[in-house]
Amino acid sequence: MIELNQLEKYIISKKDKIQISSKDIKSGDVFLALKGKRFHGNKFLNEAIDKGAKFCVTDNKNFKKNKKIIYVNNIYKYLSEIAKRKRDLYKGKVIGITGSAGKTTLKETLAFFLKKDHTISYSKKSYNNQLGVLISLLNLNLKSNFAIFEIGTNNFGEIKFLSNLVRPSEVFITNIQSTHLENFQTKNNIAREKADIFISKHNNNRQNLYLNVSSKSENILITKAKKEKNLKIIRIDNSSKKYFIKKISPYKKLHKVTLSINKKKVNIVTDAIVMHRLNNLLFCLAFYNENSLNIKSVVNRFKFLKPVEGRGLVHKITLNKKKINIIDESYNANPDTMMQSIQNLKNIKINNNKKIIILGTMNELGNNSYKIHYKLLKQLDDTIFKFVILCGEFFELSIKKFFNPNNEFIYFKNTNKIMQFLEEKVHNNDIILIKCSNSTKINKFAKTLLKQVSI
Repeated sequence: MIELNQLEKYIISKKDKIQISSKDIKSGDVFLALKGKRFHGNKFLNEAIDKGAKFCVTDNKNFKKNKKIIYVNNIYKYLSEIAKRKRDLYKGKVIGITGSAGKTTLKETLAFFLKKDHTISYSKKSYNNQLGVLISLLNLNLKSNFAIFEIGTNNFGEIKFLSNLVRPSEVFITNIQSTHLENFQTKNNIAREKADIFISKHNNNRQNLYLNVSSKSENILITKAKKEKNLKIIRIDNSSKKYFIKKISPYKKLHKVTLSINKKKVNIVTDAIVMHRLNNLLFCLAFYNENSLNIKSVVNRFKFLKPVEGRGLVHKITLNKKKINIIDESYNANPDTMMQSIQNLKNIKINNNKKIIILGTMNELGNNSYKIHYKLLKQLDDTIFKFVILCGEFFELSIKKFFNPNNEFIYFKNTNKIMQFLEEKVHNNDIILIKCSNSTKINKFAKTLLKQVSI
């Protein structure tokens, strides 16, 4: 390893000091001058120093000598060595979360419960790629009891690399769904990639594996896990004898849910919007039970739990003097989560003539993008909703070849037209679900809509 210098000692001893945007710099932070999509971080070195950065790291040796600007030949390699050292020094319990969807939501949910009674560290935002995980490790609080990391992948081999870096003892795999098919081609390949998080030669620290198995692809995880020595498999699906949903029954305008946690009944009351997050609650309760933590703490705090921004958070807004509700699921989407979100809207007990759906493009589906969007339209019964609004090139192609004479899908190429349409057509107490992939037209539209009219 590189001999520790002043910068390395500083990063290891501190928490939450690493920044990759000069906009986020506070006094005492360390600024990483990395190459971005639009600009190189080197452009903002002076700004970072002016805002109070203690150190700036660059791979450009042509900058004027400044004790705060530190040159390294390879920033990623250099920081990886520091991250490994910091991970070696950490004595708390490390939790790793992967899966096709729901990683951030589960991370935030588990953090919400744990931080009530414990000191925790957890990755911010959706920091789950190689850079994000690296930053999360560098920001680790060595004095914390628990550290939670999202571990994602866009291509083969990434889970292997990150698992070796993080080495979580508690491993969660949320699900296997049709994401990143552009690179992985099949869900089975995705399952094999995700499995690397608990394979001992990549992560010799793993102890407990938490799974929700509901598909053939997820069965691959079970098959691989059973071959591993000293790995406890903890299931929260219907085949589980310890952690499962026992009963769901109507309760006024809500739902009363009975969970079975190690043969003990746990009762909660929730609405339809939160229903599809029960798996996250089961994951958390299973973790608490397996680690001898206070389950009552989770149950008591559940009613205060709110969805993550862009992942089901409900906004009450005023649009053209009409009060409406926006279910914002605009952060990301795949065919499975899109249909799940639509089903959740169906289950909300309100007149169907008050329900509106706005769907945008699903990204990273590869050569089958058009077919998948077309298939979704065929599955979608638009007649039970007030409006089904579509936007994005693959929906445009699908609409043109959709021969259902009864369909009432509305396609807009321009999101400005969507705003105009809503201003004219919505009424008080309408519910609008917005679902799409990140960085799409509808994703940007959702941000604009909420920014302009939120109250």
